[in-house]
Amino acid sequence: MDKLKSLWLDYLESDRNDSSWWNRKKELCEKRGVDIVRISGNGRIYQRMNLRNGETVNYLLHLTFLMKQEEHFYMEENVKAYQFRLVDGQLLDHQEISTPYDDVEKGKVDPESIRNGHIERFSYDRMAAVQYAERWWNSYNPEYRKFDVDCTNYVSQCLRAGGAPMRGAPNRNQGWWYQNNNWSYSWSVAHSLRWYLSGSTQGLKGTEVASASELSPGDIICYDFEGDGRWDHNTIVVSKDNHRMPLVNAHTDNSRHRYWSYEDSTAYTPNIKYKFFRIGE
Repeated sequence: MDKLKSLWLDYLESDRNDSSWWNRKKELCEKRGVDIVRISGNGRIYQRMNLRNGETVNYLLHLTFLMKQEEHFYMEENVKAYQFRLVDGQLLDHQEISTPYDDVEKGKVDPESIRNGHIERFSYDRMAAVQYAERWWNSYNPEYRKFDVDCTNYVSQCLRAGGAPMRGAPNRNQGWWYQNNNWSYSWSVAHSLRWYLSGSTQGLKGTEVASASELSPGDIICYDFEGDGRWDHNTIVVSKDNHRMPLVNAHTDNSRHRYWSYEDSTAYTPNIKYKFFRIGE
C-alpha cells in the first residue's frame, strides 16, 4: 500500500478529520446503496518547505475507488491535495488544501507536471473525458468539424473535454489545438497525435506504458495496423472488462466498449503495433 495513501487513511479515521467532502461521499453512497469496496491510490510529494525544527510537506493523492451497486462494479477517481508538518519527527496539522491547479484557468494555459512547488501540469478530469466519449461515440458534436477519417478528431475532443489545454495556434505544425474551424495536425491526424503525446513536454502529454492492462479510463491507445511505422488509428479507454483489460470507444468505424486489441478489425494484420499512453501523469 502506498505510504501516502496509508497516511491519508489514518487521517480520515482520526478525530482531527473534518473533511466534509469525505462525509458527503459516504452519505451519498449510503443514499444510493453503493459500497466502497476498495480504495487504491498513488501519492506524490510536490513541495517541501523547511522549518526550523522540521518541514511542511504538500502532496497530491490520486485515489481510485472500486464501487459496488447491487451487482454492478465501477471505478471512480479523484485527485486531492494534502499538507502536513513534520516537527521533531512528529506529524502535525494533516489537512486537505486547495490543489495547485485552482489558480489556473482550466484549458486556457499550459500547466504541466508539479515539481519543486511550481505548476507544470494540468489536472486531467478522466470522468469528463469518458462521459464525452460515451455521449458522442455514435454521433458528432456540431461544434467541431466532422472528418471522413474521424478517429483522432474524436479522441482529441475527448481529451479536450477532460481539460487538456490547447497550445500552438495558429501554426498547424505546432502544439495541439482547434480554433475557429482550424486545427493542428496533431488534433486530427492519428500519426501526428501519437508523436505529439510522446514528445510534448508541456500541457497535454502522454506517459508511455508497456501494456494495455496498465491503462485507465481516459487513457489513449494508438494503432499501427501494418507495423510499418505509420500510425493509423487512435481510441480512448472508457472501461475495463472482468479481466481488467481495456474497452475502448472510437470513431470512423464508430465503436463503444470494444475490446482494445482490434483483432476483429478488417484493418488488423499480424504485424500490428500498439502504443499505450497514460494521460495527465
